[in-house]
Amino acid sequence: MNAIKTGLLMLAIFALFMLIGSAFGTTGMILAFALALVLNGLTYWFSDKIVLAMYHAQEVPQDKAPRLHEMVEELAQAAGIPKPKVYVIDSPSPNAFATGRNPQHAAVAVTKGILKILDDGELKGVLAHELAHVTNRDILTASIVATVAAAITLLAQLLQFAAIFGGMGRSRDDEGGNPIALLALAILAPIAAMFIQLWLSRTREYAADATGAHLAHDPLLLASALGKLDRASRQLPLESNQATAHMFIVKPFSGSGMMNIFSTHPPIEERIARLRKMAARQ
Repeated sequence: MNAIKTGLLMLAIFALFMLIGSAFGTTGMILAFALALVLNGLTYWFSDKIVLAMYHAQEVPQDKAPRLHEMVEELAQAAGIPKPKVYVIDSPSPNAFATGRNPQHAAVAVTKGILKILDDGELKGVLAHELAHVTNRDILTASIVATVAAAITLLAQLLQFAAIFGGMGRSRDDEGGNPIALLALAILAPIAAMFIQLWLSRTREYAADATGAHLAHDPLLLASALGKLDRASRQLPLESNQATAHMFIVKPFSGSGMMNIFSTHPPIEERIARLRKMAARQ
């Protein structure tokens, strides 16, 4: 079901790109997409180095964290992927993320805070979730959608100028089109693209929970960990960049009310409820 939702969301954002791009013709669409592809391609290729440096993550040798390395190696074998590099972030806020453009270039990072508050079983559940993102190729999926979303935003900005300064139509023979309709499209298209990205991120979190629970052989391990992480991260939020918030297993900063609408993560309560249902079916 999560795979179907992901496919539908990707189709939706491509359809949105085609809609806004139709105001520019084929050439404009190709140029905007090419520019977005280059910019996001660079980010995708170097994403592991960028985000690890952003949080001052340090690669930890096996003799310094044998328990952590053993868990990662065991789960990687279960997932059928090479063992990712292991990093630790010097932060008391409990959290974790995985990065890397493919399983051969993956890394998993955990904070010192998460190592303190979780027992071995709960930590295994968290690491399984993160490796699930690697096996599910979520970074590739997110990069593709980000490329299309960036192209939509670029075209929308150009369309706003076009609408304000006389409009533009589908062809030079169309007498310019309706500037109000063009401006509305320019404003609404990036908002729609943003919500599609958020829905996709939430869908992939549910999928990683399910895959991770399978790798760890016990959905309740991750369910217990999520409860602890949610409570602790609210008390000790991680100083983080909004652009990387989707990478962490729980929201690195607190938010409520309207902010939850723009959250990259599903509600913790719903994630735990789904994991408990999985355990009940086993």
